[in-house]
Amino acid sequence: MVGSPLVNVAVIAATVLGLWIGASSLVDAVVRIARRFGVSELTIGLTIVAMGTSTPELVVSIDAAFAGLGDVAVANVIGSNVYNLAFILGVVSLLRVVPVERSLVHRDGVALVLATFAGVWTVADGVVTRPEGLALALGFVAYTAYLLRDERGDPSIVTEYPDSRVTETLADHARFRGRDAVLLVGGLALVLVCGHFMVEAATSLALRAGISAWVVGGTIVAAGTSTPELAVSLVAMRQGHVGMSVGNVVGSNVFNVLGIMGVAAALRPLAVSGAAAETGAWLAVVTVLMVAALWTGRRLSRIEGALFALSEGLRWVLGLLRTFG
Repeated sequence: MVGSPLVNVAVIAATVLGLWIGASSLVDAVVRIARRFGVSELTIGLTIVAMGTSTPELVVSIDAAFAGLGDVAVANVIGSNVYNLAFILGVVSLLRVVPVERSLVHRDGVALVLATFAGVWTVADGVVTRPEGLALALGFVAYTAYLLRDERGDPSIVTEYPDSRVTETLADHARFRGRDAVLLVGGLALVLVCGHFMVEAATSLALRAGISAWVVGGTIVAAGTSTPELAVSLVAMRQGHVGMSVGNVVGSNVFNVLGIMGVAAALRPLAVSGAAAETGAWLAVVTVLMVAALWTGRRLSRIEGALFALSEGLRWVLGLLRTFG
């Protein structure tokens, strides 16, 4: 993108806002549709909401892959995952202690660790090949299929919502369905446009300031594309929807590393710098520590959350110091 640094900063700020609005509209629509089918809150968080809020990461990473910016594509995924776990869950736990369901820890926690290690392993040699990308994407399909089958077979999963018994007339149903369709299409279109311009503006800033594309992709772009997860998790937690709040983060991370990085690499192999292995190792450590924290007592305390949030601030500082030090 040609323009002054101030113009690029303004574009990033505007696209972050656009991503938030677009993803929020998309998520609102899919959640209402899913509720009509009686899908549980936890499963909605792990699948529909997670994929909806991860749409910005999908657009940014695929756009970067087509542009030959492997560092931005992979750093966006890894940086977003660290940001989701350390900062978002950390901040959410400061509002209230985060309790989690047993299935989220035992089933989805294990899936998150395995997915993270698979993603870190693929970037360790400096390139994510097409076969590796296809394997990651197939892993996400298998995980999603298992989730849906487990939902039908586990009677302990609650599927009722406060408004699920409200009777709708045919006219109301048609009106809501039409509105949801508009929100879906409009939200997705807004996310696509904003994601494209965010990649261009962030890359331009990195070149001008001498900051590596990896640092920009793993911090500014990662945080910007994770704003939908932050908004949804905070609102869901304040409204008492713990399953959706935590499931959104866990599901987004699994989708990011398996679905998004997998699809991006399948479309075009992703070449990354040596910083990928180091940041990937950081993600692996944060993931293991977060799952361990949730496993012990099935909750995330305020102290644990504060430590995770501080670790994300430390990661940003170290990245900038390495660039300018």
